[in-house]
Amino acid sequence: MTETLQARPDRRPLVAVLDYGIGNLRSAERALEHCGADARLTNDPGLIAAADSVVLPGVGNFGACMRSLHAAGLADLAVGAAGDGRPFLGICVGMQMLFGMSEEAPSEPGLGIIPGAIRWIPAGVKRPQMQWNQLSIGDAHRGDPMFAGLGSSPWLYFVHSLHGVPEDPADIAATVEYGSTLNAAFRRGSVFATQFHPEKSAAAGLQLLTNFVGVSRLVNTDG
Repeated sequence: MTETLQARPDRRPLVAVLDYGIGNLRSAERALEHCGADARLTNDPGLIAAADSVVLPGVGNFGACMRSLHAAGLADLAVGAAGDGRPFLGICVGMQMLFGMSEEAPSEPGLGIIPGAIRWIPAGVKRPQMQWNQLSIGDAHRGDPMFAGLGSSPWLYFVHSLHGVPEDPADIAATVEYGSTLNAAFRRGSVFATQFHPEKSAAAGLQLLTNFVGVSRLVNTDG
């Protein structure tokens, strides 16, 4: 028998939004519900293990978010979910926590899912960048299902003072220009991560979340 992936368009996939008690985590949950998911804000290991996909949102300080993630018992669960092949989405500081470290809190290790570091936006521009900005999708990532229907240069909403710099440039899925070229989205295996806030990015952001729900809807079948 050969394992295949088949979409069931009638199914609302179960999406676990990791609840570690910091920031407005429910905004991601509500946006995913709007896009067709059975989204649950949860710290329940059983529910996280049963979910079709996992989302790690975040706002605020890297160090505070990492400490809260560990205190909630979710750090190891996040690493496990990101490594088991299920779709995994990191958003804003949730994206930053996927890296190994951040210059914002050098003494607080990140999850190390994406090898690399979170660096300050270079001097010469206002920090944070708090505005809409136009995404430039990398040539190698234009076929990524997460970008389906967004066009070649969608506008997304950013609030950040740092950005991710992976060890492997192939992990960079998209960039923006803000004084210099900043990395704005990442793909590593089944993990997709964004510095921008899709839940605050109007039609383009909802399209990206709808794409994530669609990928989460894939189910294993024997053929």
